[in-house]
Amino acid sequence: MLEVPTNEVKDSLLQYLRCPICGGAIALDGAQREGAEIMEGELICRAQDHLPTNRFPITRGIPRFASLDTVASNKVATAASFGWQWTHFTQADERYAEQFLGWIAPVRPEFFKDKVILEGGCGKGRHTQLAARWGARDVIGIDLSEAVESAFAATRELANAHVVQADIYNLPFPRIFDYAFSVGVLHHLPDPRAGFESLVAKVKPGGHFSVWVYGAENNEWITRWINPLREGLTSRISPRALLHLSKLPTVMLYLATKLIYRPLNHLGNGALAQHLFYNDYLNAISGFGWREQHTIVFDHLVAPTAFYISREEFADWLRETGARNVQISWHNKNSWRGFGRTG
Repeated sequence: MLEVPTNEVKDSLLQYLRCPICGGAIALDGAQREGAEIMEGELICRAQDHLPTNRFPITRGIPRFASLDTVASNKVATAASFGWQWTHFTQADERYAEQFLGWIAPVRPEFFKDKVILEGGCGKGRHTQLAARWGARDVIGIDLSEAVESAFAATRELANAHVVQADIYNLPFPRIFDYAFSVGVLHHLPDPRAGFESLVAKVKPGGHFSVWVYGAENNEWITRWINPLREGLTSRISPRALLHLSKLPTVMLYLATKLIYRPLNHLGNGALAQHLFYNDYLNAISGFGWREQHTIVFDHLVAPTAFYISREEFADWLRETGARNVQISWHNKNSWRGFGRTG
């Protein structure tokens, strides 16, 4: 794994920022630093054709172009729920790299080298961190929620990693990225397709993108039985209460993956395991310990909004952007991953 130097000043982020309101250039004012990090300050739009001047704070090392107080109400509940999740489940796991590569296949670690990269929805920063360590020139992770605090803590020692609090529908960047990716985020937006289009619009011509979303196919049992429970109950209770309530289904999941799915998939050629319910996915997570499996269960129960996207609809997303060399593939027989090149 490539080690990234940490002695470069992180002012490099400024070259990528633009006013999300008018697209004007951004200037830094009143910077307070801790080593390489600009911890406090203000970003000011340089455009002269609007009043008042657009100003955006930097607080605790993070440029703040949006917050839950400034976005539409249909985004607030989801962002607040996931913000709580990623400030609580901050653990790291050695399997994250393999898992991430599964979501963005056919991309491999060497693909990141020397690229300017945008992550749409960075959560606690685990993928931002991987992209930086795999040699990105700069990687910017954006998130609307308070998860940016965890992402900043996870990446602040990496000179080429940056975290920005922003709305994916209103991104504060020009069209300058070599590669953009979004994993597990778009299907929780009020309008997933619009979020995808906004992300890809920031990739320069000839650049690439990867997205991963829940599939409609093979998930009918979730949309029929789990979704009503999530929408009517679990997403409405406090995250702290759900944290404890979700331990019961986690026990059942943990025992099933450790005592049934993992052993049977390692028995002979795994032929018997192929007859198990939802085998590909449950085998894929069977190597994770209790904490990570608890995170997975909590994640599925906390979100007020979740869409399950058919392959046909997903293909329409990619086709309508004018993408070339598109690859759509089935992942764990329950989700879709897409990769393409911008026109």
